[in-house]
Amino acid sequence: MKKVAIVGCGAYIDSGYGCPGEWRCLKAAAMGEGKFEEQSQVVFWITCECPGKTVVPNIKMAMQLSEVKPDKIHLSTCLVGSKPACPYCTSEEMAKMIEEAVGIPVVMGTHEYKKK
Repeated sequence: MKKVAIVGCGAYIDSGYGCPGEWRCLKAAAMGEGKFEEQSQVVFWITCECPGKTVVPNIKMAMQLSEVKPDKIHLSTCLVGSKPACPYCTSEEMAKMIEEAVGIPVVMGTHEYKKK
């Protein structure tokens, strides 16, 4: 089973723009749906807090404290496709920054569930 980490958009989740929180991401990981190639164990979840300067340090700290290095890091669907978009950086820029800092592949998105 793959070990994954998820980075969610704290502002998007907190503001109620349509993401009820991490349950959709966690379901997709557990079921191996959406952007997960197989059933995956989420080893940590962090939220990006504006303006995003703590994402990399928080990922490094989570890996250190959990003593687990994830196989992949997923940027949540709300982070990748938020409307309005992040005013500080694109999800592509964040993915590149994370990959360069920790050497772990970053996947754009977590699930493809539709709002009802």
